[in-house]
Amino acid sequence: MERKKPVVEIKVKGFGTMTAELYPDSAPLTVRNFVTLAGEGFFDGLIFHRVIKGFMIQGGGYDEGFGEKSAKSIRGEFAANGFPENRIRHERGVLSMARTSDPDSASSQFFIMHKDAPHLDAQYAAFGRLTDGFDVLDAIASVPTGRYGWFGDVPRDPVVIESLRVRD
Repeated sequence: MERKKPVVEIKVKGFGTMTAELYPDSAPLTVRNFVTLAGEGFFDGLIFHRVIKGFMIQGGGYDEGFGEKSAKSIRGEFAANGFPENRIRHERGVLSMARTSDPDSASSQFFIMHKDAPHLDAQYAAFGRLTDGFDVLDAIASVPTGRYGWFGDVPRDPVVIESLRVRD
């Protein structure tokens, strides 16, 4: 019998709600980390700080003033890091963990694929997929962006995660 998949709702101020199911069978540590952070309200008030139309939107690490907020790093659950069980492809709507060049540096930042990016397959820990709210994803991906400090592709007006919750 297949386990029930956790479902998250990501409410984005002024844009609406995206709903995603998570895949603990493919990335158990990643899903556990994400669900724990969501349950603590960790993501509330953080922003999508990178927006690249035709690629992805990334958030979960900075507030509107670019104050950094992060959690403890976890093991990267992807094939190139010795975790072949994760076969989720980086297709439109997939949630995946952001990281540095260190394969075990993922903590709280995640991205949602706006379009397919097969070059990321087996290189990042994909862990879920949007089931609803693709219109919200498209609207966020279309916001005007620019540079902010050393960050590129930053929305000119903050795109704020109002809340991110696991739904029963």
